[in-house]
Amino acid sequence: MISVGGKPVGKAKEQNYLHGAAILTAGVVIMKILGAIYKIPIGNLLGDDGYGLFISAYNVYSVFLMLATAGLPVALSRMVSEAHTQGRQMQVRRTFSVALWTFFALGAISTAIMFLFPDWLAGILHNPDTALSIRTLAPAVLLVCLTSAFRGYAQGHGNMIPTTVGQVLEVLVKVVVGLLLAWYFVANGYDKPIASAGAIFGVTVGSLAVLIYMYVYKVRNYKIIPVAEPDIPEPRGEIFKNLIRIGIPIALGSIVLSFINLLDSGLCMARLQDAAGFTYNEAKVLYGVYGKAQTLFNVPAAFITPLTISVVPAIAAKIVIGDKKLAAKISEDSLRISMALCLPMGVGLAVLADPIMKIIYPGAHESGTLLLCLLGIASIFVCFSLMTTAVLQATGKEKLTAYSIIAGGLVKITVNWFLVGIPELNIYGAPIGTLCCYVTMCVLNLIFIARSFEKSPSAKEVFVRPGAACLIMGAVTYAVYYAGSLVLDYDSKLYMAAAMCVAMLVAVVVYAVAAIKLRAITAEDMKLIPKGEKIAKLLHMR
Repeated sequence: MISVGGKPVGKAKEQNYLHGAAILTAGVVIMKILGAIYKIPIGNLLGDDGYGLFISAYNVYSVFLMLATAGLPVALSRMVSEAHTQGRQMQVRRTFSVALWTFFALGAISTAIMFLFPDWLAGILHNPDTALSIRTLAPAVLLVCLTSAFRGYAQGHGNMIPTTVGQVLEVLVKVVVGLLLAWYFVANGYDKPIASAGAIFGVTVGSLAVLIYMYVYKVRNYKIIPVAEPDIPEPRGEIFKNLIRIGIPIALGSIVLSFINLLDSGLCMARLQDAAGFTYNEAKVLYGVYGKAQTLFNVPAAFITPLTISVVPAIAAKIVIGDKKLAAKISEDSLRISMALCLPMGVGLAVLADPIMKIIYPGAHESGTLLLCLLGIASIFVCFSLMTTAVLQATGKEKLTAYSIIAGGLVKITVNWFLVGIPELNIYGAPIGTLCCYVTMCVLNLIFIARSFEKSPSAKEVFVRPGAACLIMGAVTYAVYYAGSLVLDYDSKLYMAAAMCVAMLVAVVVYAVAAIKLRAITAEDMKLIPKGEKIAKLLHMR
């Protein structure tokens, strides 16, 4: 996208924020299908104990990725959006250059630490066997950091296509490389730490592939066109200070949460062994099945993330031109739509936790059902916290999001410490801690949002309408699936899968009808997505 006089020029075209979200969501659907092809077979190949190593290495990777990016992707997207809206193409160009070099420096440092000190990091987790997987993941941090700069640049222009294509490419390469290596090592009798490292190497290769794609896309689609009176960009030092000013509060919250998740891994392993009385191998199994449940728990958030990515530059652009009323409307609509999407997904996971775990992870520890049920409820608050955080970041209130994340993290650690150490609760204490964490974050974020706009988001529109539709859906879904147990033999995986598919289909139809009738989703919402107006007319939506 080229900005000449504030107008877009070139192949890359702007989308409104929901068009952009729709494009990203389409990518997410493909990613989740490919991700299932990746993580589910790997979970079954590695077993509960091997998958625990896989998840632990991911937690380390997440912390260092947060440290390396330092909240800069959101900051870059916002700054590019503001400059682009004002027609300042030279400011956009220099902002990207400063961000790219900053990303490189931070990514290189993080990669070096992971590569040189994997044993120390694994020791922190009380899981020494995960060291090789940590080292294997190390280069991915630098690669993803550089990729994030290119993504932020495109997103700041309102263009979500390269992000979507890049994510799909990343997952596709990860599936092929990771799954093949995991199968090879397991089939040839290698130890679980080596098999886990092979599986996770796909992430590194996939990160390299998407970086190459993003570079080529930018070169081909974002060319500088000379103008009669080019804008004078701010000094590099000033741009860097603004990146840091916006990015650090975002980073602080994200880093704290990632660090807490990392600490949570070690805390769960330690408390299961020291307080609950399990052996190291027993603890690995329990934490491994918890990791499997977490994989499914993360699915709803993946569908909300595209909307959060699109919302930040959309709201920031309205604020920079002084249209606070429209910024407030976009914020309320985003909160309402996110709740309308995350509620049915979370309730669906909770209601159908038993067949989902038994079908996807056959042979997993029996604790998986209740773990997923609890995490399904927690996923609702995870999704909503993501959206409320995005709204606050877009409005320049990124410092407040750090406060809520820190508060939620402290709640999580405290709850997990006490509950996981109780022998009767053991690993079940972990999802309860997660639920308490995100409920805390949501409450605080909503308070901050209410203080940021003259008119607070409507509780009826955001919570009551989608909540009522979801209660109807949950009750019907539960009845349909468990009524099947009266006529079908659920000891058969085939019958169980058939009943689950029928229940899910019924759930989609019931929720769609209820959401339309209760106006949780309106015709106005539908007009903002591709072909939405035609769909609204077809469904007679108001």
